[in-house]
Amino acid sequence: MSTSSTNLAGKWALVTGSSSGIGRAIAFQFAMSGANVIVHGNQNRSGAEQTVTEIEAMGVQSVALCCDLSEPASRTHFVEQAWQIAPLDVWVNNAGVDVLTGEAAEWPFEKKLHALWELDVLATIDLSRAVGAHMRQRGQGCIVNIGWDQAVTGMEGDSGQMFGATKGAVMAFTSSLAKTLAPAVRVNCLAPGWIKTDWGDQASEYWQNRARSESLLERWGTPDDVAKAACFLASDDAGFINGQVLNVNGGQR
Repeated sequence: MSTSSTNLAGKWALVTGSSSGIGRAIAFQFAMSGANVIVHGNQNRSGAEQTVTEIEAMGVQSVALCCDLSEPASRTHFVEQAWQIAPLDVWVNNAGVDVLTGEAAEWPFEKKLHALWELDVLATIDLSRAVGAHMRQRGQGCIVNIGWDQAVTGMEGDSGQMFGATKGAVMAFTSSLAKTLAPAVRVNCLAPGWIKTDWGDQASEYWQNRARSESLLERWGTPDDVAKAACFLASDDAGFINGQVLNVNGGQR
């Protein structure tokens, strides 16, 4: 982990899906920038608790909240739980369904799409609207959503269709929510490209070569690349950036 020059000292942030992967990297980056962090997990409770332990070692406060955000009835309660811990300055909607590895990789297209729509899209919308109302009433706040760079350009195959539909919806929602909550609350979206998470580690040679060749920087992105961009958007350095989708892809060929 590298140090961060972006100052979030004293702020409270929540990152959904931060017990592992990109969300964990975002939580760490926020903590290194001085923020207190609420870590969210679902099935990986031990991962959430370990993330909290490592964040507290950085000298800031951290709390783990576990919740199945794919259940609509749980989302509003989750926001209220988080807000009781502290009025939140930053909320990152990172939680998403992994349909590329494990048991879910074998699901039929329709089941994968339904799961993605419920968590990646509907949970993002419900959580953003609930926490956005709190932030607007407070008079300040920042929401960061997660899209996908190729939702705009398109990609062939089942994965391209699923992620194009779901992440494209998140990106469109971001633009409208930013107009709804302005000027008190900023809402932006990150659109990662080829980021080397668990799927990338086990991807075939074809996908390894494709990921490198489609980036102008000729490499995979890392969770830290996304985390640093999230930290920037959450900071006062991005105080005049609102309603935008920022690609984190090394420049796409």
